[in-house]
Amino acid sequence: MSADAAVDAAALALAQVRAAAAELIAAFAAHDTARYFAAFGPDATFVFHTEPRFLATRAAYEARWRSWEADGFRVLGCRTRDTEVRMVGEGVAVLTHRVSTRLATKDIPEGQELRERETVVFRRAPDDRWLVVHEHLSPEP
Repeated sequence: MSADAAVDAAALALAQVRAAAAELIAAFAAHDTARYFAAFGPDATFVFHTEPRFLATRAAYEARWRSWEADGFRVLGCRTRDTEVRMVGEGVAVLTHRVSTRLATKDIPEGQELRERETVVFRRAPDDRWLVVHEHLSPEP
């Protein structure tokens, strides 16, 4: 591959990851669970500061999400800032950003805002989609 073609391929991959990240955030902000969970690979792993345990699969996260919903959990909105995407080789990308999420619970139905930092690792799937394979969420200091 020529140098120009390599640059073009890298730019295309970066644009695809940014689009996948925007879709992930939009689905989360809309509390569109089908669209949101479609953004994760089945082997994705999750580390959330709000959870005592590591979630080792997408299915484990989906089950936890359903238990939150049973307790009145609902995403009311989400904003992102300070977003950076870095390519790591040809098939992996790392997104870092700060997120402000408005969440409702049965105790706070009008919602509360959380400010957090997040790292999301994407991997190119065999069908060329970029899927999340790891998410780590921590409180913003």
